[in-house]
Amino acid sequence: MKSVLMSSNNAPRRNVFVSFSELGFLRNVFVVSLFCTVSTGVRGASFTFVNMCDYTVWPGILANAGSPALESTGFELAQGTSRSLQAPSGWSGRFWGRTGCNFDGSGEVSCLTADCGSGQVECNGLGAAPPATLAEFTLGTVGQDFYDVSLVDGYNLPMLVEGSGGSGPCAITGCSADLSQQCPVELRTGDGSACKSACYAFQSPEYCCSGAYNSPVTCRPSVYSEMFKAACPRSYSYAYDDATSTFTCSGADYTVTFCPSSPSHKTTRDTTPTTVGSSGLDYSPGSGAGSTSGAGSDAALADGSWLAGLAMGDSRKATSPSLLFLVSSTSLLILHSVSHL
Repeated sequence: MKSVLMSSNNAPRRNVFVSFSELGFLRNVFVVSLFCTVSTGVRGASFTFVNMCDYTVWPGILANAGSPALESTGFELAQGTSRSLQAPSGWSGRFWGRTGCNFDGSGEVSCLTADCGSGQVECNGLGAAPPATLAEFTLGTVGQDFYDVSLVDGYNLPMLVEGSGGSGPCAITGCSADLSQQCPVELRTGDGSACKSACYAFQSPEYCCSGAYNSPVTCRPSVYSEMFKAACPRSYSYAYDDATSTFTCSGADYTVTFCPSSPSHKTTRDTTPTTVGSSGLDYSPGSGAGSTSGAGSDAALADGSWLAGLAMGDSRKATSPSLLFLVSSTSLLILHSVSHL
């Protein structure tokens, strides 16, 4: 029973002393609260990699400067399997999927796309060779995580990122479209298995947002980046595509899915898979961009030199009617009127 002391004016006042049992209770509350606060702050995030492709993918992992390497920097992920890795609070880095990896007689590894050049399954601090679809993360120490899927270094396979168990917008992002089949001829890799970025293909400051173009004001979307954006509206299409391409979430775990739609582009040509995420968002290339294809568009895209000139603002003057390039599921949507000057 708690004792009650009397003040000098005979008004009762509460005893400032507490029993040992009360002290124990308060101590336990403090410890539990402290544990919850600390565990939330240092927990970081779990990344689960899921391979829905009909072939093996070798995920690569590169931590940014100042962030520790994760448990693995690269591993084999067979069709239909998954693997999870834990990242600490404040970690930042990128993930990608290597495809077509082969082992020679000595066990050295080389991959057809997004090879990290280590000669091993582990990438050991090396990044992906373009073209490569990238998932990029910066985990908050207390507040928000930032994440995106980037096509700035090109595209080599479909990828989606989805957060779970977090708070905030936590939007699904990524690219489930088959860009290797939609790729203009001048951006295609030799075997057509991947699609280069315009920067990587042409090494031009206008495309690379370098030199005099190293600012959001001077570096504008190109025909090529707009093609990527039309097919994958939530992915980075060029260096300053921040406003519609960076997403936030707090306290979430993340799933990175390779080939979120089926069938995958490695076995079926001219198909455009559609993925509807848990948010109900349609990630098909036609969403928000229209969906029309035609035989004429493929023929037009085959004229790579003309398209490159158009993208650079250097198209030749000619007498011709309006040219309509319709691309969403198989081509690029461009309406360009040319008149004789």
